[in-house]
Amino acid sequence: MKRNADIVRVSAHGGHSGQFCLHARDDLEQIVAAYAAAGFRWIGLTEHMPPMTDAGRYPDEVEAGLSAAQMQRRFADYVATARQLQQHYAGRMTIYVAMEGEFYAGVIPWIRRLRREYALDYIVGSVHHVHECCFDFSRADYARALELCGGYAELYCAYFDAQFAMLHHLQPAVVGHFDLIRLYDDAYPAHLLLPEVQQRIERNLAFIAANGLLLDFNTRALFKGAAEPYLSAPLLRRALDMGIDLVPGDDSHGVDSVAAGIDSAIAILKDNGYHCQWRTPCDSNVTPATNGV
Repeated sequence: MKRNADIVRVSAHGGHSGQFCLHARDDLEQIVAAYAAAGFRWIGLTEHMPPMTDAGRYPDEVEAGLSAAQMQRRFADYVATARQLQQHYAGRMTIYVAMEGEFYAGVIPWIRRLRREYALDYIVGSVHHVHECCFDFSRADYARALELCGGYAELYCAYFDAQFAMLHHLQPAVVGHFDLIRLYDDAYPAHLLLPEVQQRIERNLAFIAANGLLLDFNTRALFKGAAEPYLSAPLLRRALDMGIDLVPGDDSHGVDSVAAGIDSAIAILKDNGYHCQWRTPCDSNVTPATNGV
């Protein structure tokens, strides 16, 4: 993909590293250096939040025997390391120290505490669970979530309902991979068009528009071989029609995926008439229509 030289490279959702995440690779310093070498103007480091309790661990963390307490200490190390890198690259590349949140029962006060305690620059609001079942770690996990919900329509509705609750309670600066629920669904174009799903998508996008939140145009799907990023094309067009601001995110999990798909994403946005003048997650030029919680 030829680079659009007139449009700066940025990533609002990037920088997972093997140093602080079991399903990623490489040290955070190596990943940041790769962004700098690739000419990024600014990046957001968005390591996963640590779980409140052992019940919130991912399968690989359970298998590795990591406790919630250990991951909480690791998260503190992440923030300290990221702040050092932020200072080191000042003047060359802007680095935001952020966090990718989860959304499951009881997590809201924990996310607020982490955001406050570590003075995070922003959070990415993501949903990886439906009815307390993690759906995106593997195809088997997705199948379990599908079975739990009782069908694709129910699965998609449960996801977008959880996303709406997350949006309402947290109002994250960046909404992560909006339609992630299509991850292991080859028939997702049809399922996204189901009337009950469409109603929820419209509701969620309207909330994002009214509150001036940024949508993550997430290229991780391209890196994994999918045909299009998150958002899928019809959702992207609707978001643009509603005046929602988007920003690329490579959701990198190692040096090999730094900048992966970013130029393709920029080309898609440009082809759809988007201005590609990126608003940073720390900018706010919209007065929220809904009170923050």
